[in-house]
Amino acid sequence: MTAVVAHSNETATHRASAEYLTFRLGAEEYGIDILRVQEIRSFEQPTRIANAPSHILGVVNLRGVIVPVVDLRIKLGCERVEYNNLTVVIVLNVKGRIVGVVVDSVSDVLELARDAIRAAPEMTSATVDTAFITGIASVGERMLILMDIEALVSSPDMGLMDA
Repeated sequence: MTAVVAHSNETATHRASAEYLTFRLGAEEYGIDILRVQEIRSFEQPTRIANAPSHILGVVNLRGVIVPVVDLRIKLGCERVEYNNLTVVIVLNVKGRIVGVVVDSVSDVLELARDAIRAAPEMTSATVDTAFITGIASVGERMLILMDIEALVSSPDMGLMDA
């Protein structure tokens, strides 16, 4: 399964509304700016890289480009699950670098008005990192956690981007 997504150079912060690709990690539903998404692929076991952090599963060859694959469950401290036929890799283009992120499943694409997005709650605990959460949106009965996937993927602890 491969789905290709069209892009524009606009960023979500400069528009009255933005489109988000929604996906699941366990019981939670997340959204990322659709403009960062290059394609969605079926999960295939990556080739492991020695001494890589546990959240980096390895690399895959994507039409001649070697792409690192990150398991967002591990990176975000969620419990591990077995990969199944719903598990997908969202291929992202972040600052000119192609990176794959493994998620439990992709839900849909939603257009959200900026005024429908609430600020992420401030947490004082050192164990809760909300730096990559840009907001929370209510969509019907669902709560959608909006994530700054570019900041997450390019963070120094990911080890995927040059400083």
